Amino acid sequence: MGRVKRYWWDRLDDDDLLDVPLRRLRLTMRNSAVERGVDQLRDELQRRGIRFKPHAWISDEWFSPDGVPGIAVPFYLIHPRLKRIERTHTHMVEGGNHHWLMRILRHEAGHAIDTAYGLRRRKDWRRIFGHASAPYPSTYISHPSSRRYVLHLGHWYAQAHPTEDFAETFAVWLQPRARWRRDYQGWPALRKLEYIERLMAEIRRTRPRCTNRSRIEPLGEKSQTLAQYYKRKAARYDFEERRYDRMLQRAYAARRGARCTRASRFVREMKPQLHRLLTRRARLHPYLVDHAIDSVANRLAQLRLCIRGDRRKAKRVTVRLLERIVLDIMRRNRENYAL
Repeated sequence: MGRVKRYWWDRLDDDDLLDVPLRRLRLTMRNSAVERGVDQLRDELQRRGIRFKPHAWISDEWFSPDGVPGIAVPFYLIHPRLKRIERTHTHMVEGGNHHWLMRILRHEAGHAIDTAYGLRRRKDWRRIFGHASAPYPSTYISHPSSRRYVLHLGHWYAQAHPTEDFAETFAVWLQPRARWRRDYQGWPALRKLEYIERLMAEIRRTRPRCTNRSRIEPLGEKSQTLAQYYKRKAARYDFEERRYDRMLQRAYAARRGARCTRASRFVREMKPQLHRLLTRRARLHPYLVDHAIDSVANRLAQLRLCIRGDRRKAKRVTVRLLERIVLDIMRRNRENYAL
């Protein structure tokens, strides 16, 4: 593992750093966690016999553009200081650890391989996933109980659009040592995974049709400052999930002083235990449990709440709270998602 590259702006305090234009960050992937992730992705593709190697570049968000079989990676993943700034302003770092980074890279690789080989134009692709020309919704209604879609990224993302359905299914198929035949036994989604298996066997070792190596919206062309970036990001994404605010405020205390234990940190630290308790005791689906835990932790950070009493008491309170929230999600979707 290489050293973290030093940049001139790393000497600035946070206020001054926020005034720096994105293009002046002059970031490079060299010796970064992103470079190692992209190398691993290419190795995973090669092991599957796929000749296609997507290129990657730094931008201000995750995306794989139409017509370019590559992957744009958000700048904040390149350096630990930028990850801290991102967490401060959004309470999360999308792709901030290796496991999460690889999950997103595999998803974006699904989009890139679709573009490289023109897969969405195939009749069999449209028969399995639908029409890629369908309007892309700004929001979508997910159905947590549906077994027609794989579960990979959060928020039941495969349900958003046919192209996302393909990318999510491809990502599940690509995972090393994946047990998708066992995990999706009896699900209609298994048919999609089996189609990916046949499709990749057909195109492996063939040259991509599209080899465009352009870099769309690279960071070096972004004149906005970090402060402007976070202002626009806050306006674009609704971080204010208020549905359960009253429940959270009754269960936890308003933060007073530096000594209190932050409820968001407590929930994140307890996530493995909470996950086991809720999936084993309450027999709730792991994907739904993780969605609830992450949503609650993010909202607790936004509300700046602390735990009440000792950690044992806080654990009991948190388990009861999460059970209620998961059951409410299931009720609102009007379908049982218990195992």
